[in-house]
Amino acid sequence: FFFLFRTAILDLMPAKILLSAACIGALALGVDAGFTGIGGAAPKRGAKPVKKAAKKPVARKPVAKKAPVKKAVVRSAGGFSPASDIGVTPPLGLFDPLNLLARGPEVYRRSQELEIKHGRLAMAATLGVIVTEAGIRLPGYLSISEDIKFADQPGTLDGAYFGTPLAGWVQIVAFIAALDVAVFRQDPSNDPGDVVQDLPIDWVRYDDPETKAFKLNAERNNGRAAMMGITGMLIHEGLTGNPIFPIGETL
Repeated sequence: FFFLFRTAILDLMPAKILLSAACIGALALGVDAGFTGIGGAAPKRGAKPVKKAAKKPVARKPVAKKAPVKKAVVRSAGGFSPASDIGVTPPLGLFDPLNLLARGPEVYRRSQELEIKHGRLAMAATLGVIVTEAGIRLPGYLSISEDIKFADQPGTLDGAYFGTPLAGWVQIVAFIAALDVAVFRQDPSNDPGDVVQDLPIDWVRYDDPETKAFKLNAERNNGRAAMMGITGMLIHEGLTGNPIFPIGETL
């Protein structure tokens, strides 16, 4: 009976219905198989799941930290450390309006030597004006051939310039040039301004670094003040006829 009933039903069903039934049956089969695919075996009950071996963490070697690299202070043969060099004093500190530092340590060293030299000449010139204006003169003759005594020499700047014969100026310039080139020559291996290393002169030396720095800074600042002073005396001489105006003569 069951066989005849199934045959009758199948004969009455269209092909599309049979196809749909076949798909549903296949889907049911896949569900029962545990979604393992057609023909796939279902997982066995009671089987313990395989645990994957845990990966051991790889020990990292400690990386040593590099010490911070300190930039060395740039120095030349004469010492190129402008921020802490001799002559950098309050209130201006490092004062470089002409930007000479950008031209390198050699130009900086040369500028130091020239500043010290001009400062020393300016100190001598300023003191000479003050002494001669005070009436102090050397004994004897300035020029025997022209019968000019030192006592006859005026103390003013223009009087000293025009009152000295040409031969006297030639001797003065030649003497100073000989001192600069041969006697007090600047050795590049020595500090700027140190020009008496080989001379048999009992020159004052300071072993204490602080005392030495104080003395050198004092010389540098006094030289700068003297350069300004002799320039002011030249201006006063041209305007009033008196280099130390308002002391002494007045307008």
